[in-house]
Amino acid sequence: MTAGVQARVEGAKALAAAGQLNAALEMLAPMAQQADAPWQALSVQADLMKRVGRLEESAALSQRLVEVRPHSIPAWHNLASTLGDLGRAAEAEVACRAAMSIGGHAPETSLVLARALQAQSRFDEAEDAYRKALLRRPGYGDALRDLSQLIWMRDADLETACAPLDAAIAVSPATPLLRQIKAKLLEYAGEGEGAYRTLVAGPLDGPGELAAAQACLTWDPRRALDHANRAAALAGGEVPAIMVTQAECLLALGEAEAALVPIEALRAREPLNQHVLAFQATAWRMLGDVRYGRLYDYDAFVRPYRLEAPDGWASLEAYLVDLARALHDLHTLKTHPVGQSLRGGSQTTAPLAQGEDPAIRAFFQAIDKPIRDYMAAVGRGDDPLRARNTGDYRIQGSWSVRLRPNGFHADHIHSNGWLSSACHIELPPAVQGERREGWLRFGAPPGLPSLAAEHYVQPRPGTLVLFPSYMWHGTQPFGGEASRLTLAFDVVPA
Repeated sequence: MTAGVQARVEGAKALAAAGQLNAALEMLAPMAQQADAPWQALSVQADLMKRVGRLEESAALSQRLVEVRPHSIPAWHNLASTLGDLGRAAEAEVACRAAMSIGGHAPETSLVLARALQAQSRFDEAEDAYRKALLRRPGYGDALRDLSQLIWMRDADLETACAPLDAAIAVSPATPLLRQIKAKLLEYAGEGEGAYRTLVAGPLDGPGELAAAQACLTWDPRRALDHANRAAALAGGEVPAIMVTQAECLLALGEAEAALVPIEALRAREPLNQHVLAFQATAWRMLGDVRYGRLYDYDAFVRPYRLEAPDGWASLEAYLVDLARALHDLHTLKTHPVGQSLRGGSQTTAPLAQGEDPAIRAFFQAIDKPIRDYMAAVGRGDDPLRARNTGDYRIQGSWSVRLRPNGFHADHIHSNGWLSSACHIELPPAVQGERREGWLRFGAPPGLPSLAAEHYVQPRPGTLVLFPSYMWHGTQPFGGEASRLTLAFDVVPA
């Protein structure tokens, strides 16, 4: 590397370290675009692209890097990791195995391989790869979390899913992270108080105090606030996740005015944070503030659209039959994942926008017109939704959920979106009844039973509902014997 190249690469690194990622990208762009770009520039630019969320460009740079440096283990690993983030699981597997073929046996590479195999529904192989990562690093938190969650989703057997975590905790009982991972699993398996007991069974660091606050918030908000305040003290500064939890505790205690203090501080710092927007709306609702109605304008912002049959299908009904069949084939897990809203059902693991099935690929063509119609209908303005409307978009994530009878979505928001969605593919007969079973509902914040849902949408096969990602939404439980199949995605401005 010449002195000039080194100076530019080091300058870009310095800008990135100072938080000026776009400036760092601009500094390296002319060099990285050259056909004979130095590998050092490609490596740093690929990392920067990934950090700003431009994953396709990062993957393209990483692909160029492995062509220049085919014996570089880090280059192959980084390519695999980015491909995995993009949902290109089969390609990620190929890159992992290339790294391993030249000696890349780090536990991080085994983890990326395991995730790629899991995304391809090759669960036995994925479990084996997770366990290989743990053989190389027995206390590896990410591998323990993913392995225990895979076992839980495959078998709905909580004891078996907890076994790898229990073994690790027995070796390192004072490690808060291991108890946090187990507590999260217990929480989503319906063992909320057990989750809290697990957390407080040993010493708590700052993240542990925050996890304890979140674990007991629904049944003891005062205790939760004490944990959140201790987390803040240990952090030694303002941490957004802690501030949000403090606000949530105060709302649960009925102290909306006090909750607005951290909320408004966060709104100034992170104006696009969808959780903060949701809690601000909740506080305004509790206080009778007219601004709540403008933020949660259901008539303007919650819009259903009937899909049109994609090219190649004679009718929407015929298309939905093929789409349902393709989605059912992907629902190979037994129960719900950890960290998601559904209870009593399964969720697909790989981004559907990367799917190869013709019916699934056609879905992302069919939704283009409704999304553009929605953006045109809401228009532009100075509120948090309209202010981001550029008239163009990209899909941020996509998945399918199959709820069993008595299943439901807990009320939640989508932190990574701008617009969110629910497209109903197959529905149980119960949705036709008068009790709103299986209906989509809006406006019921979790943990605040005094604030009931304000708006309902009856699901219909082939109907896509679009709404702001900051809106609290969930579903009513439903009875009967049939399942409820949906396909959902998030949208962000492009």
